[in-house]
Amino acid sequence: MDDSYKLYELPAGWCWTRLGEICNAPQYGWTTSAKSNGSLHLLRTTDITSGKINWGTVPFCSQPPTNEEKYLIQDGDILISRAGSIGYSILVKNPPNAVFASYLIRFKPLIDKYYIAYFLKSHIYWGSIFEKRLGIAIPNINANKLKLISIPLPPLPEQHRIVAKIEELFTKLDAGVETLKRIKKQLKRYRQSVLKYAFEGKLTEKWREIHKDELEPASVLLERIKEERKKTLKGKYKELPPVNTKGLPELPEGWCWVRVGEITESMKNGIYKPKHFYSDDGTACLRMYNIENGHIVWKDIKRMDLTLSEIDEYQLKPGDILVNRVNSRELVGKAAPILPGIETCVYESKNIRLRLSGKCKYKYASFWFQIFSQGYFNRNAQQTVGMASINQEQIAYMPIPLPSLQEQHAIVQEIETRFSIADEVEKIIENSLKKSRRLRQSILKQAFEGKLVPQDSNDEPAEKLLERIKAEKA
Repeated sequence: MDDSYKLYELPAGWCWTRLGEICNAPQYGWTTSAKSNGSLHLLRTTDITSGKINWGTVPFCSQPPTNEEKYLIQDGDILISRAGSIGYSILVKNPPNAVFASYLIRFKPLIDKYYIAYFLKSHIYWGSIFEKRLGIAIPNINANKLKLISIPLPPLPEQHRIVAKIEELFTKLDAGVETLKRIKKQLKRYRQSVLKYAFEGKLTEKWREIHKDELEPASVLLERIKEERKKTLKGKYKELPPVNTKGLPELPEGWCWVRVGEITESMKNGIYKPKHFYSDDGTACLRMYNIENGHIVWKDIKRMDLTLSEIDEYQLKPGDILVNRVNSRELVGKAAPILPGIETCVYESKNIRLRLSGKCKYKYASFWFQIFSQGYFNRNAQQTVGMASINQEQIAYMPIPLPSLQEQHAIVQEIETRFSIADEVEKIIENSLKKSRRLRQSILKQAFEGKLVPQDSNDEPAEKLLERIKAEKA
């Protein structure tokens, strides 16, 4: 007999078997399209990939099967996806009136169903799926291949002990993970609080008191910026109306509300080029996807073949702020500063480049965008089908609190100090979450190697159990 399905040595009383031997014959799902309402749910691959079914989002059958009983999902069914995102599984508990779609295969366990369900989450199982998958463009795996998946079988009482131990350890692990996720959410709120206090002048309150005799009032600074812009822009200079401060927070003495356009040297929409200008070795071009949480994220970089004059016209330089002008309504207006050391790059047409006056700290303005722009542009963006957009005038009219140049510098330092601590804490959390995922797999590995709970010599050997299962199936 071929022993290749025996992957490693098992403890006494265990034996190797295959998924098809310890389950009733697998069954393919029902082929039909989905609709938004009805009486019979249609469970799809996308509904099980998270490991938990949200029946509130599961659609309904547009055409119910004629032999509905055959496809009705029952408590204890194990469903495995067979195309696209292959190998994902779910143990269904107390389902509503539902059938499973054609890209799922049902297995009815003849042993502890929870033991199989946990095995189907292990790296041992996923290694087998990788080996048995078919197709290139759309990976798939059929019932015959799934039936051949090797599974280590312990005595039935030990299966129950293993399941109980896994659930005990996973419960503790889940509690730790929830705590870490809660802290991560608190860090996000903490960052928002830091920004709020910064632009209310609270972070630099003591600093301002110490340096009060040295600080230039923001109104004087604004006049100097205006004079500078008049000389630069000449006939193109446009005086913006005063900020309507209704609904805006009260500012510390010496600060004033201004508009972004009053402290900006220039704004420019990005470059558009047809697809044939894109290449693997051209000039890097930042897109809306490269702006995340107030930072430029260097990933999935597209490159363009451009002339030197085009690069010069659209190049992003340290001190610029890149603002996203076309996106979904909740994301339009996101912004990030261009920091020193960046590769020569331009920006695509769905973004706007802001170049501020030298008398304003670009990081200060960028932090203001993080806390204020989302709400502001959400209220003011133009909506088209599926997308929202903003323009240069709307950005120019956005209010921003202006302190002295020295205090802008102090505020940036205070924010960056606090954010760096939050970033370090977040790194620790992310590492801990990665460790928890590895620990989860380590627990499953020990479980299916017979090392998680002790063996009991009084248990009926798995081979006897397997013989009874085969007799029952026959």
